[in-house]
Amino acid sequence: MMRKYRIPWKDYFLLSVNPAIRFMVLSDFVWFGAAGLIVPIFALLVEDLIPGSTAATVGIAASIYLITKSVVQIFSASVIDWIRGEKDDFWVLFSFSIIGAFMPLAYLFMTTQMHLFIIQFIYGICIAFTFPTFMAIFSRHLDAKKEGTEWGIYYTMNDLSSAFTAFAGGVIATLIGFKMLVLISVVVSIFGVLFLYPVRYYLYD
Repeated sequence: MMRKYRIPWKDYFLLSVNPAIRFMVLSDFVWFGAAGLIVPIFALLVEDLIPGSTAATVGIAASIYLITKSVVQIFSASVIDWIRGEKDDFWVLFSFSIIGAFMPLAYLFMTTQMHLFIIQFIYGICIAFTFPTFMAIFSRHLDAKKEGTEWGIYYTMNDLSSAFTAFAGGVIATLIGFKMLVLISVVVSIFGVLFLYPVRYYLYD
């Protein structure tokens, strides 16, 4: 006999997940919100801060970030698997997340296209270490028989966060400028990283 299906209302409010998953979802919810303030209007930000920049400038910058992240990510993931225990994984994640949170500040000091390319290269290295460590820890702490639900919660929260802040980022940039938008994004990112800190109490040896 088929079981009666019930709408999982608790899942929408993170009430049915374990604490490690809850804090990690909240962390990326805030982090993606911070990124959502800048990413949709990144081309406009570059044009505003670097005289003479073009669409090609932004395209090259995006490619540098993605290529660097992709290449370094395989190396970082293998190092993470080689290291024994989750505590080391966690501190790699937390340390590079802090660096990543502050990275957008570098945009405020760039004056040439080369500055932008260097920033994107360093940013790519940073995120190459945060992504696999986050996914490794998250995967290990998924609740049994709820893996699909918890991955769904994770991606839903991230998408909603990005959607809301994409609109907010455009409004903020229009009203008070791109520099203030970057500062706000950094502050929000730091709050997102701080949600990771309690995860250390739930790590496996």
